[in-house]
Amino acid sequence: MTQTVPVPQGLPMERDAGPFDPPREITRLREARPVSPMIFPDGHEGWLVTGYDEVRQMMADTRFSSRQDIGILHVPYETGMPAPTEPSPPMPGMFVAMDPPDHGRLRKRLTGAFTVKRMKQLEEHIVEITERQLDAMANLTPPIDLVKEFALPVPSLVICELLGVPYEDRESFQANSAQLMVRDQTLEEKMAAFIGMNTFLTELVTRKRETPEDDILSDLGRHEDLTIEELAGAAFLLLLAGHETTANMLALGTFALLEHPEQLAELRADAELLPGAVEELLRYLSVADIFFRYATEDLELGGETIPAGSTVIISLLAANRDPRRFENPDALDLHRNARGLLSFGHGIHQCLGQQLARIEMRAGFEGLLRRFPTLALAVPAEEVKLKTDMNIYGVHELPVTWTA
Repeated sequence: MTQTVPVPQGLPMERDAGPFDPPREITRLREARPVSPMIFPDGHEGWLVTGYDEVRQMMADTRFSSRQDIGILHVPYETGMPAPTEPSPPMPGMFVAMDPPDHGRLRKRLTGAFTVKRMKQLEEHIVEITERQLDAMANLTPPIDLVKEFALPVPSLVICELLGVPYEDRESFQANSAQLMVRDQTLEEKMAAFIGMNTFLTELVTRKRETPEDDILSDLGRHEDLTIEELAGAAFLLLLAGHETTANMLALGTFALLEHPEQLAELRADAELLPGAVEELLRYLSVADIFFRYATEDLELGGETIPAGSTVIISLLAANRDPRRFENPDALDLHRNARGLLSFGHGIHQCLGQQLARIEMRAGFEGLLRRFPTLALAVPAEEVKLKTDMNIYGVHELPVTWTA
């Protein structure tokens, strides 16, 4: 039986429990009512799902649609939060916002590019990229910003090579992708970033189709049933997701390890802990937290009836901290078996690049801790600038230092 709790007016977002923990209100709602009503800015009553089992069930049910052109509300690019705007069709190729069969038609074109086998074949090269970046970092005089000098360049270099994006263009697409992640901004700012990135990628995939090379975008371009608009949209999604999430995990994960010195010491002493440590950091931090779905019919979830047309928000961070699934979930425990974590989603939209991200994080954390055994924060922890203003969580900067 659900408890009677106040219906939240908007999504609780304030990180008042610490830099690594969910908002207290989110945690309270999960414990009281894992599927709870929520009032959106226009007064529409939607739903917030915070329980592990409920989130997993919902993400596996395609009757909860990923399309943003249906339902009472959708998530406009200009805010990142639901608001009453005119629904518009999804961007061509943006299969993360599509349902079957359109979703499957596009996703299957990429499945072969991101197999576990192919990712393992790339692992040695990813380690080489990581080591080169660490060499460059070692030549700098501390303190430095770890985001600028390591956490952002490594996944950017990797995804540029995989997709066939010229790395010299990174400053432009990194600036535009970062702008697209800002939660509160004007429509003009958001659209300028969107148009800039889409124009760049449209020109790129057109060249790839005309003169293919050995990269994922060239492989996609060989499928004549895919339009240039669809190729650009798929490239948009892969480029954005392929470096933003991993970059934030490398920086925020380092911050978390530095703030848990006993766990960090154990990881330095035992390299075999690394794969499990990456899984635990993914669970503990859940940098890509909030996702949206739309009920296409009346649906039952967690003992609640979700009316057709309702907007439903999922909190992966709350689900990954659910004590019904993980014992003592608010503790960072590198010995934990975090199997079943939802950080890469679940169901048909589960992240295609999850194995790539894991390899990058294993290489990144292993190399960083090995090469810089005295790595430490260069500022007090409370002065680290958190990305509470962004749609993917992390740190804007991470000032670190070390001794030679």
